[in-house]
Amino acid sequence: MNNHEIDYKLYGDDMQFVEVELDPQETVIAEAGSLMMMDDKIKMETIFGDGSKQGSGLMGKLLGAGKRVLTGESLFMTTFTNEGTGKRHVSFASPYPGKIIPMDLSEINGKLICQKDAFLAAAKGVTVGIEFQRKIGTGFFGGEGFIMQKLEGDGMAFVHAGGTIHERVLEPGETLRVDTGCLVAMTGDVDYNIEFVGGVKTALFGGEGLFFATLRGPGRVWIQSLPFSRLASRVFAAAPERGGSKGEGSVAGGLFDLLGGDRR
Repeated sequence: MNNHEIDYKLYGDDMQFVEVELDPQETVIAEAGSLMMMDDKIKMETIFGDGSKQGSGLMGKLLGAGKRVLTGESLFMTTFTNEGTGKRHVSFASPYPGKIIPMDLSEINGKLICQKDAFLAAAKGVTVGIEFQRKIGTGFFGGEGFIMQKLEGDGMAFVHAGGTIHERVLEPGETLRVDTGCLVAMTGDVDYNIEFVGGVKTALFGGEGLFFATLRGPGRVWIQSLPFSRLASRVFAAAPERGGSKGEGSVAGGLFDLLGGDRR
């Protein structure tokens, strides 16, 4: 294997975190800000890119970091290395309610394509790059962007998503339409494109957006029931400053809203 072999354990149900077990000198890489806790004797270091090409010189490191900028991520990632003599543990948490999906890249032909904000952590040696979609319509209307993240290697990687996660195995030629925000990840052999919903009334008043992600097998896809963008928009719309109710669950709250009262 080119990647470090790491063991892990998932905790929780809807607010999960993953605990990674590191042998001496083993390293895991993670998105900046995802750390929850770590044992003593673990060295934390900030690096350019994913650290998979440390010997490629300054230009190679800058190129790897520049690819992350294109996906909207930070220039930097964080490595956690066990510098002790025994096993040590480091834990990473999801940034919002949902699930963490462990992916063994060696079992999916060494490549996973995912939303730009889905990556959480991975064994050192996993390359975190960008995936350009072949068709330009995906770039203009894809919702999650023309550029998606690409994880390559033969080790473990962890991605997170909102709500409930559903995995679908697509047979050759089988097609699945997915809301663009609900697509979490797919294997590299899935054909991905954007398709117009169709019908003026459906597009304008359907409330489901103008475009679908069209996935065509063979391959595996992972779908999330609650994209963070959907959750955030509902919270934003319900905020009192935006005209939302101040007392959603009470009769008194509704009465105060009707009369324009202030309950402070």
